This record gives sequence, structure tokens and C-alpha cells, in this order.
Amino acid sequence: MEMIAMAGMGPAPKPNARRRNATVAMTKLPAGGRKGAPPKWPLPDDVVTVAKRDMAQRQADELELALLEPELTGRARSAAQRKLDAAQTAATVLGKQLETQARTEGELWAELWATPQAVAWERLGWTREVAQYVRWKVRAEMGDLDASKEARQLGDRLGLTPLAMLRLRWEVATDEVGEQRQERSARPARSARARLKVVDPEAAAGGDGAVAGS
Repeated sequence: MEMIAMAGMGPAPKPNARRRNATVAMTKLPAGGRKGAPPKWPLPDDVVTVAKRDMAQRQADELELALLEPELTGRARSAAQRKLDAAQTAATVLGKQLETQARTEGELWAELWATPQAVAWERLGWTREVAQYVRWKVRAEMGDLDASKEARQLGDRLGLTPLAMLRLRWEVATDEVGEQRQERSARPARSARARLKVVDPEAAAGGDGAVAGS
């Protein structure tokens, strides 16, 4: 059909122009967060740290055997003992680091899957992506600066900041029931005395006294 321009107003708009420029609707996420147990943790142990711990432990075992040799004396024995102490310390520290990392990852994993964003993650199947964020975030909290950069980037992709949620067109739905409950609890309770009226004994006896409020 021929498009007819109105005088002084340019060409008529195309029929689908309004549809193309329409604002994308926001996805509502429940204020109460996701319910139920978190998904099963999908990632293996931190293989790099595990390898370092195992290597340090093997070195310590080899040095212990070397120190049993009677031929090892003097400075060589002292040097081997220092190396043994360092290897044992490294193995212990790395072992504790793995324990702390596993415990903290489990705690953060459970916390994240109770958030409103977790409802969207579950719909999108982002289980491994969330796990990767957890691993980088925990490493960052343990002092790894490079891990903190990775955690920030993944956090943005997962909608863990207000700006990231806006980009993803997510918003937390208003918890009207919760707000009403908070309003009721915030109202100052009237005391029992304020609700009672005290009768003046003289007025009760027929005097001129009036009813007085406490």
C-alpha cells in the first residue's frame, strides 16, 4: 500500500516502528529470594592448589628419607633439614588453604542460591557460571588480586549489582506483605493506661468531679 505523507510532517511512520522501539519489559524477581536447597556443587577441587600441596608433601617425604642416611652430615644435613621444614610448612599451609576455601565456597554457594537473582539463574541454567563466580570470589577474599578482577566481571554478568540487574532487565518485586508487616510493627503501641479512663471518686459519688483521662 502506498504511504502518503501528511503536509509538513514528513513521511508516515512504518506500521512496525512502534513495536521495534518498544521498551523491553523488566523481569520481576521475588523479594523473598529462591526457596529450597541449592544445586549440587558442579566444580572439582582447586586442582592447582591441590597439585602444589601434593608436590610439597612429596618433597617433604623425600627429605625425611634423606635425613635417615648416616652419610648425610654437617652442612648438607643442616640444609636438608631446612628444606624439610619449608616443605612441611608449605604442605600444611596449602592444606589449610584448601580446607578454608572449600568451607567458604560452600557457605557462599548456599547464600547466593537464596537470593532473588537465583530464581533467574535457575531458569537460565547458570549453575556452573555461579560456581565459577564463587571460586573466584573466595580466592579474592583470600588475597588474590587477579581473582578479584575475575569475580567482579562474573558478578556483573550474574546481575549481582544494581547496574548489572538494570542491564539484564531484572528487578526485585515489591514485598507488599513484608512492608505491611514492618509498618504494623513500627507503630508505637498505646499503653494500657492511655486506653483506660479513670473515674474521679467525687464524680462517682455525685460531686462536681469530671472523668479524667490518664
